[in-house]
Amino acid sequence: MLKRFFLVLLTLMMSIVVILVAAKDSPGDNVISFDEPMILMISIGIVVFLFIPPLAMSFFGNMAVRIISGVYQCFIVLTFLGMIPIGFLIPNGFLTILVSVLGTLVSIISVVVTLFIDRNKEVKS
Repeated sequence: MLKRFFLVLLTLMMSIVVILVAAKDSPGDNVISFDEPMILMISIGIVVFLFIPPLAMSFFGNMAVRIISGVYQCFIVLTFLGMIPIGFLIPNGFLTILVSVLGTLVSIISVVVTLFIDRNKEVKS
């Protein structure tokens, strides 16, 4: 349970870092940047809000809940994968690519741990 929670929490932190790195290297007016801090905070708030379901589901050991959480986290993996080519479009976007690759790896590990680790463990009462 704690492994799943901390991996989802680490994925959340990686998502926030990706947003901050992408905001640092923003090339234009229609993107998230540090010039508009309220929009940046709203974006981070939306990401935190979207991570509430997998964080809550990480406490449950039921296989159905774990499958739902794994599928939900697969969408997060796809989002990190989508950030990798966006990093190529950003001038000096190497850091964005690096953080996106690290976020993808952490997310994939989180999905694997959620779906396959401790799945045969019985709950003793």
